[in-house]
Amino acid sequence: MGSLNSLIFAMENHCTLLLAVALSLVQTFSADWPEFRGPTGQGHASETRLPLHWSKTNNVAWKQAVPGLGWSSPVVVEGKVFLTTAVAEGKENPSLRTLCLDARTGKILWNTEVFSPSETKSGSIHNKNSYASPTPLIHGGRIYVHYGHHGTACVDLKGKVLWRNNTLKYSPVHGSGASPAWCEGKIVFSVDGASDPFIVALDAKTGTVAWKVPRESSAKRKFSFVTPLVIEVKGKKQIITPGSGVVSALDPKDGREIWRATYGEGYSVVPRPVFGHGLLFIATGFDRPTVIAIRPDGQGDVTQTHVAWTLTKGAPNTPSLLLSGKELYMVSDGGIASCVDALSGQPHWQERVGGNYSASPLLAGDRIYLQSEEGVGTVIKAAKSFEVLATNNLEERSLASCAAADGALFIRTLENIYRLSQATP
Repeated sequence: MGSLNSLIFAMENHCTLLLAVALSLVQTFSADWPEFRGPTGQGHASETRLPLHWSKTNNVAWKQAVPGLGWSSPVVVEGKVFLTTAVAEGKENPSLRTLCLDARTGKILWNTEVFSPSETKSGSIHNKNSYASPTPLIHGGRIYVHYGHHGTACVDLKGKVLWRNNTLKYSPVHGSGASPAWCEGKIVFSVDGASDPFIVALDAKTGTVAWKVPRESSAKRKFSFVTPLVIEVKGKKQIITPGSGVVSALDPKDGREIWRATYGEGYSVVPRPVFGHGLLFIATGFDRPTVIAIRPDGQGDVTQTHVAWTLTKGAPNTPSLLLSGKELYMVSDGGIASCVDALSGQPHWQERVGGNYSASPLLAGDRIYLQSEEGVGTVIKAAKSFEVLATNNLEERSLASCAAADGALFIRTLENIYRLSQATP
């Protein structure tokens, strides 16, 4: 009987251990960062252990050189970091690639060519763009990578290409930048080139076109670079797709337009929308950037009926907005940070933080992380009063947005990617 009791005790301990391991894995991977601007697509990190201070040597868990050039932001899933890059020698057509790194060590685990130089074409792009600027999207153990007019593909977590689609041809302006979004088994992205802009949904399993709808806009300059945002209004999902001169809400099933709001000649729109308190917040692009709050429960043209407020002072051209509680935060391309009341648009504060900005802000707890193009990371407090908590310099050009996972910040610079954490993992 004693040996039987010992066996039962051992089995119970073993089961308890397995349960503990399983729970630890859930805890480890619950803070994944699977797409542009994180799990909600709005820049919110569940991590509260992120470093406050860092430099090229301080709180650097690892630094890994990245081959080629790309400004896609890193994504982090199941202890792996994924990003895209374009490798080219001289003026040759680029090899468009997807990389996987070990999140704990920075070691490159695989480097897969998705589109070869024989399938791509080099051309004129903006000096703040690259051939690999859209951020990967990870869902259901698959990586969806988008390279603008060069094509879109699906890669598994081991680096095997599962499907590719390079049939959607258009003429880009300044290159490509819009990342894909996930919605009901489809990969959705905006295609706003020089002319005939459209929004398209690909079947996530096969890569075939599920639907494709034209973007109807009177703006003279058609090109923009916005990543769609999927929201839910009265129990039904909407795909929010800003572009030049207009923002539209589309039905995920067939791309049918639910409502639209226009904003004149705003073009080269970049910021991804944010949503909360029954309001959708968008920025309208060049030449006169404006932030607009819209109630997304209308039908048809809602420009005159559903715009709650507008704001021009401090509005960004490139960085996305950030909503925390009832406060809406933003940083302009020229380094002016602002906090306004999300319900009314009334300002709480507006201060210069210095530098130039392309990366979107990130919220972790009561901290907001801003990363300048010059490589300076400024941490401010998410509050109605302005307070700088830290200023940190990596001394490298940085246009990609940060990722937060596993107690660390992941920052991509011109030549490297960093894992920044309080202690070496």
